[in-house]
Amino acid sequence: METGDLWVFGYGSLIWNPGFEHAETVLASLPGYRRSFCMRSIHHRGTVADPGLVLALDPHPSATCRGMAFRVEPGAHATTMRALRARELISSAYVEEVHLVALADGRHVEAVTYVVDPQHAQYCGGLPLTEQARIIAGASGDRGPNRDYLFNTADHLVELGIEDAELSWLARVVRAMEG
Repeated sequence: METGDLWVFGYGSLIWNPGFEHAETVLASLPGYRRSFCMRSIHHRGTVADPGLVLALDPHPSATCRGMAFRVEPGAHATTMRALRARELISSAYVEEVHLVALADGRHVEAVTYVVDPQHAQYCGGLPLTEQARIIAGASGDRGPNRDYLFNTADHLVELGIEDAELSWLARVVRAMEG
């Protein structure tokens, strides 16, 4: 039985492809984490033989990640959590946690959040941006080219007014590599 609201914090592809019914979306901030291409993708945006990179929330005490909070449609909590777990926990490199996020309208809510496990074999924090660009430009997985994931995320962050400088730089470089 559902009690209360279920919120989900999105910082990457959940922003432009949440994959679940939601009743409300609000810009939100999560302190203590930064958005980073710090996880090798062997499923969605790469393969075991040629891994891509996907975004993850990497712990950084002085950082704050700006993204989107989604309030799940009442009656859809169990369905939403099953879908999110199938999508996000495919290789156990993400850890499902609940964190307090600050909504842009002044509210604070607890939200389901997927953060990277820095001990997992797919973790690759600290890669130089030029190496990230090279990997993203060439990788592809069962959900398509890695570059499309980058472009969609960077473009949507700009549209929302929460541009991420590293993602914008990566998008420019990867587009030039295609050119």
